[in-house]
This record gives sequence, C-alpha cells and structure tokens, in this order.
Amino acid sequence: MRRRTLALLLSLFSCSLYAQENAVTPRPLTLPEYEKAKTFAVKNLDTDSYVKFENQYILDRYEMRKPYFITGDDGLKKRIDLYKLFAKEGKQELGLVFIYTNEKGKLFQGCLPNFTADVSLWKKYFEDIHAIDKEEKNFVLKLSYVLSKELGFQFYKSINQGKDLSKESLTYGNDICFPGDQLVTMEDGTTKDIETIKKGDKIVSFDPATNRSIITEVEELVTHEPKNYALIKLCLVHADERESPRAHQIKFDQKELEATPNHPIKTLTGDKEIKDVKSGDIILCRDDRDNSFHRYTVILTNESSEGVQRVYNIVTRYKASLLLNGVAVNQK
Repeated sequence: MRRRTLALLLSLFSCSLYAQENAVTPRPLTLPEYEKAKTFAVKNLDTDSYVKFENQYILDRYEMRKPYFITGDDGLKKRIDLYKLFAKEGKQELGLVFIYTNEKGKLFQGCLPNFTADVSLWKKYFEDIHAIDKEEKNFVLKLSYVLSKELGFQFYKSINQGKDLSKESLTYGNDICFPGDQLVTMEDGTTKDIETIKKGDKIVSFDPATNRSIITEVEELVTHEPKNYALIKLCLVHADERESPRAHQIKFDQKELEATPNHPIKTLTGDKEIKDVKSGDIILCRDDRDNSFHRYTVILTNESSEGVQRVYNIVTRYKASLLLNGVAVNQK
C-alpha cells in the first residue's frame, strides 16, 4: 500500500478502562511527566518488574504479563513490554509505558496517557508514535494489537482525526467501487493498481464455494467520475500465537482495504456493506506466500475523505469474489 496506514490508526486511539479497575485513583499526566516517562530506563526487561525513579515514580510490569515477540511478514522479530506508570505519592496511576525493541536491539519508548489527560497531551502522544512509525514499519499496528489484547482496549472513534465529515461535500451515492491504488493480483502473481486494469486481463479471484483461488478474465473496468467520495478503510490482521513459559510468540500479518461505504463484503457472519463492518468481524484474505486463504480479524475501521478522485470497479466473466489488496470482496 502506498498511502495512509497511519492516519487510520491515529484517528481511532482514545482511552482504556483504567476507571473500571478501582484499585488506584488515576490523575492527569502532565507534559513534563510524559516527557520524563519516555526516559525511564528499565535495566533488564526480563527480570525488572517493579522499578522506582527519582523516588517519585514507579514502573510496574502490567499485570506481570510476559513480553510479546511479534514477527511480521518481513521475518523481523520485535518485542513489546508494558509497564503501568504510577506516581509514588498516593499510588496514582498516570498511564502506560510501552517499550518496543526492534530486531537490532534499538529501543523505542512511549507513554500512553490515561483517560484523564488533557487533549494537548494526546496530540503529543500521537505525534510521538507517528515519528516511531516512520522509522519502524507497522509499529502502530503492532502496538494497537498488543494493547487491544492485553488491556481490553476501547477505541472510541474520532472521525478523521476530529473533523466533522458531515460538513464536507462527500459523495455517498450508489457507486460501489475502490480508489485507484487498491492492488489486484494478476495471473502471473504480480500486482497492479486497479486503475490500470484492462478488459481481457487475467486476474486472481476467490471462489467462496471451494475456498480456493481461481483465474478469471476481466470483462470491464468501470470508472466513475471524479468526486469527493466517502471511503471506508479496514485494517485486518492474522496472528498465529504460540505461548512459551516466558513470552507470547506471534506471527503477524496485516492487510488493508479501502472502498466506498456501500461495497458488499463477505464476513464470517454473512454479507455486509463495508460501512457496517465492525472491529472483530472475520474476513477471508489471501496469504501471498503460499496462496492459501486465512481468516483475518478486522481490528480498526475508519471513514474518511481523500479529496476529489476517480473510483473503480471490476466486472469479471465468472462472478467469483474479487481480491483487492488480498482481501476477498464481493462483486456488486
């Protein structure tokens, strides 16, 4: 994908369930404390579970959980450790510190504020994880997966990073289609942007009756006139998890799909329009490494506008499901 992985993820972070724990009293994290928390060094992540700093702050390993080791489709293994951040006085909970270690041993550290933090501090947090994501591919996605799994994290939707899309001139019409940069897999295994597909091209499709790939011929590429289309982006993950005595081992693969809100897609619980797909829905996607299909879980959805552009749809000779970015979607 060439565009906008991070915009989706940043727009969906909000608060966790600190208030329901009742064991501590949260208080707002200040900006100086936030900056300081990013510098607190844990000497040994394997053994240090309770560490004091400046006789004022405590890092306490979250629920004594094991670290996560996440291996992406690039074969590189990352580690994520989580620590609760407390103010020693009054044992007040301030947030959650994450320590991300890449395959070269380089550390990236951040602090997720609790729900009482000021909006300006959340803005700083978003800027910081954005900066890490530029250096570490899919960092935000991997972090959000761990947070959602370990914390019962709630993502409260802040549409398009706080913009009121209802005030924009978005098109929600009957056009059922995709932006031009969504990828189609060709018969020879290469991929092409949907906007470059031509009549007669042989593409890989999905036969839901057999759960297998099939090759089908394009009869038409439908092109809709440029408008400011409303678009829904789905972020999906497939995670093979294995427990060891000292760690969570995860083989991690992710896919994205962007389409107009009314495009139909098959989920484990039945056909839905993409605008009705929710976090937790299961969708079949193709693993390009072995051409098999696996169940991917939707972990994030977002509605946005990308400005005036054309959108496209494919009509094929056999009415099998289309594959866009490896995600099986219905033909309209």
